[in-house]
Amino acid sequence: MATGAAPEVLKQLSDAGLNGPQILYNLSPPELYEQGLKHEKGSFITSTGAIATLSGAKTGRSPKDKRVVKDETTAEELWWGEGSPNIEIDDATYLVNRERTLNYLNSLEKVFVNDQFLNWDKQNRIKVRIVAERAYHSLFMRNMCIRPEPSELEGFVPDFTIFNAGKFPANKLTKFMTSSTSVNINLKRAEMVILGTQYAGEMKKGLFGLMHYLMPKRGILSLHSGCNTSPDGQVSVFFGLSGTGKTTLSADPRRPLIGDDEHCWSDNGISNIEGGCYAKCIDLSPEKEPDIFHAIRFGTVLENVVYDEKTRVVDYTDKSITENTRASYPIEHIGNARIPCVGPHPKNVILLTCDAFGVLPPVSKLTDAQAMYHFISGYTALVAGTEVGIKEPKATFSACFGAAFIMYHPTKYAAMLAEKMKQYGATAWLVNTGWVGGSYGVGSRMKLSQTRKIIDAIHDGSLEIANYSTTPIFNLQVPDKVSGVPDEVLRPREMWADKAAYDETLKKLAGLFTNNFKKFTAHSVGGDDDLTKRILAAGPQL
Repeated sequence: MATGAAPEVLKQLSDAGLNGPQILYNLSPPELYEQGLKHEKGSFITSTGAIATLSGAKTGRSPKDKRVVKDETTAEELWWGEGSPNIEIDDATYLVNRERTLNYLNSLEKVFVNDQFLNWDKQNRIKVRIVAERAYHSLFMRNMCIRPEPSELEGFVPDFTIFNAGKFPANKLTKFMTSSTSVNINLKRAEMVILGTQYAGEMKKGLFGLMHYLMPKRGILSLHSGCNTSPDGQVSVFFGLSGTGKTTLSADPRRPLIGDDEHCWSDNGISNIEGGCYAKCIDLSPEKEPDIFHAIRFGTVLENVVYDEKTRVVDYTDKSITENTRASYPIEHIGNARIPCVGPHPKNVILLTCDAFGVLPPVSKLTDAQAMYHFISGYTALVAGTEVGIKEPKATFSACFGAAFIMYHPTKYAAMLAEKMKQYGATAWLVNTGWVGGSYGVGSRMKLSQTRKIIDAIHDGSLEIANYSTTPIFNLQVPDKVSGVPDEVLRPREMWADKAAYDETLKKLAGLFTNNFKKFTAHSVGGDDDLTKRILAAGPQL
């Protein structure tokens, strides 16, 4: 017996090898709540109406266990080698894991099947099917993908299918395996199989990797970014690694939110890939992040949080299960979300960094070549652990501000970014939310109120017409004035008491950038030596 699935869907699933279990098709949140609460240990309703659940032993992604089938096509197309997130597996081993996955799913009494979309740009949306054992996974993906209207399911044929058997381990003795966890993507077969991890984020990011592969083939740039717009359609895109302020700065009550994490930039403008948000919950409070806090209600999935057994009030400060506590909710739960999640071409591209070395200016205007260089670098520096009583900054580089999810060489995405910025008249900005007046331990964190003034000045156009001066080594263009920000804050060297120490630290950071970039220059950008030289020239010059 199948619930809600049309005969053609059942035939498609049967042809794919899924024959045994009952098919629970595109269930609603109340139905998925009932299934989860009844059948999944550790699932409870919290005081706000969200469903809390546990992801098992894995409470985060397993990037070392994610593999992509290397065949005659992907061997040439994808980025392999040093720095690449793409770890190879051959087709024969993929088929062994696929068989293991389907054998497990066929042994179950029931499985959950979601048919949904990626990309709010209807001309370029992708149809995806998710087959999973857990109601939690089905509700998570219902939130994260775009929810179809019933009429849009007529004649639905998926472009890509996920088979999630995360409760069942991979055979770690199989060729290419390194553990009992295995997440495999086969682009030729348009499939993904999951073994040995119940962490739902593997599905979300697996699909993001798919979009990083498919969209550039259509001339569309896939972006790991937040995105908002002014009421009159002035769009800004925010890039930034953890701790840089991407979520905080892109969530602006005066500017409708297009999306918080994944976007496409096509000839039609900007569009959100997803239908929901996947927010970190650690230390969440209504004062610091009211939009996220109030989005956690009925329909939201809470992963690995701790709550009071009696009142079911969640303690967002409790890290005893994991620091990576998460909430997945439909984007409609955000009060000022822009629905549909599309907008015009971006006017501003904002690269966020938290420079704990304290040497980068709070804001600088980038040339197209500098935008490519800093986009490829994906730099931030956070505070490392204590060593002999001294805490020192640690540089982190993540290509395209999302190295774990890209498929092609980073320079392909960077060249597309520069091309679209030029074509549609966007300006790139490097905004440092890190330290001023010294490195961590000496200086202080840039005031959020001042960073907001900088973002406001970008949005109101005043920085476009400001006077600029050039910094040494990094050759960044820094505005002379920003309303509401002290002039000396804009020039970090002036804020350091020890100018010689500033100069040395600046050279140290430049060296880290240069060393990191070496892995990207083994080959020229698409065979274009001139472009490669131009990007390198836009980096720090020692």
